[in-house]
Amino acid sequence: MHVPEEQPSALHNVSGDLHRRGRRFRVGAWKVAGDLPASFRYAAQGLAYGFASQRNFRIHVVTGALVFALGIWLRLGVDRLAVLVLTVAAVLVLELLNTATEAVVDLAIGRQFHPLARIAKDCAAAAVLVAALSSLAIALLLLVPPLLTRLGA
Repeated sequence: MHVPEEQPSALHNVSGDLHRRGRRFRVGAWKVAGDLPASFRYAAQGLAYGFASQRNFRIHVVTGALVFALGIWLRLGVDRLAVLVLTVAAVLVLELLNTATEAVVDLAIGRQFHPLARIAKDCAAAAVLVAALSSLAIALLLLVPPLLTRLGA
């Protein structure tokens, strides 16, 4: 099914220029990054918001740092440390996506209840839970054997 493109309003198209650096303006975007530093600044603002407002994000950051430090202390190989980094990063990414999903759902429906909103929020939270449990299992598999050896058990 073909859906016609939304045309920018006069407000969004003051100069009449529909392209900037080969890319079409994003209609309705709150802010458009005009350059690479702005893109990084917006991403940093998202990280800062996640850290400041989401308790679970902070818990995952601290836990991930501790696990990585334990991996270094246990002298894990670079490949095993890389797996730890990837698993922690997956949890953090999903936590940020969960936060974004909740914000978008709340923006769309406000304070009303809708069963689809509940499903969206619950599934986003479940994705974080699955990633966190998987990350825990991977950390145990990678850390427990060398920890037991190091402790002489």
